Amino acid sequence: MVVEILWFALGLVALVAGAELLVRGASGLALSFGISPLVVGLTIVAFGTSAPEVAVSVGSALDGRADIAVGNVVGSNIFNVLFILGLSALITPLVVNAQLIRQEVPIMVGASFLLAFLVLDRSIGRLDAVLLFGLLIAYTLFLVVQSRKETRATKDEYQEEVDRISRGRWDDHWAVQGVLVVMGLALLVVGSDWLVGAAVAFARAFGVSDLVIGLTIVAAGTSMPEVATSVTAAFKGERDIAVGNVVGSNTFNILGCLGFTGLVASAGIPVAPAVLNFDLWVMLAVAVGCLPVFFTGREIARWEGGVFLGYYVAYAAYLVLSAQQHDLLPAFSAAMLWFVIPLTVVTLAVVLVRALR
Repeated sequence: MVVEILWFALGLVALVAGAELLVRGASGLALSFGISPLVVGLTIVAFGTSAPEVAVSVGSALDGRADIAVGNVVGSNIFNVLFILGLSALITPLVVNAQLIRQEVPIMVGASFLLAFLVLDRSIGRLDAVLLFGLLIAYTLFLVVQSRKETRATKDEYQEEVDRISRGRWDDHWAVQGVLVVMGLALLVVGSDWLVGAAVAFARAFGVSDLVIGLTIVAAGTSMPEVATSVTAAFKGERDIAVGNVVGSNTFNILGCLGFTGLVASAGIPVAPAVLNFDLWVMLAVAVGCLPVFFTGREIARWEGGVFLGYYVAYAAYLVLSAQQHDLLPAFSAAMLWFVIPLTVVTLAVVLVRALR
């Protein structure tokens, strides 16, 4: 088991380093060819943090581990909202940009419902993948066109974030940036192979399914770039980026990660019944739950961040108890279903009514 932990840690380091190099090189190339920092921030930086999810999902699907591929995306979207936004909001209350409420969150919710509809037949086929990836291209082009209408303050904020990630004295030349892209892709491929192999070993050692490992350990591991980006942005007061990074990554995970994985996997991606019965609906509930939370005062308060974190702990605990068929599972499920969830709904409803007044 020590060896597997070592390989998992090395794989995680390689994924995070690969994502950093890829974002640095790709954003540097884009700026070198005259693409605006705002477009780079909305596309390459936001999507680049999801590169580990793509690498792991593609590698898992090609290796016949479809449960890890799907669980990684569903688990990452749940982790991004509940854990990352929860942790960031505890650091500082997150003011939510009006555009996120009006446009980006509805797009994320729409993508989540589209995924739920597409997997009703328990698979993501080639046509489904074409649709998802096509929508990603259309969404990216829409952001590029829309970026021309953004305010100077928004452009300056993304300029600062892009400068922090991609610009430096040693990598200003396009040839160096190209090498960084190649190195980043190579690390992503190698890191995903190490991490997936170790995750499979964990599943066998603990007697749990590939799906549970994908929903928890792999999902949290591949979301480390999002954690770093959002927490750093929260500490620096760049709260639009802290929230926008999570929302953009969730949309990319569905449209880009599953879309590209479905195109690569010749037989499509089978979806486990457990995902359809529980985890997919948790992902949908988390996405829809963002709307009232973001709308009330246009901020994520510290107490709301604490609720997010608490729900993620409860979700992870449920997965572990369910995988082991623990005696506490019925009592835990009943407490969540009949007390915690209704209390949260009532609280959000009261806050929403007060905000509308």
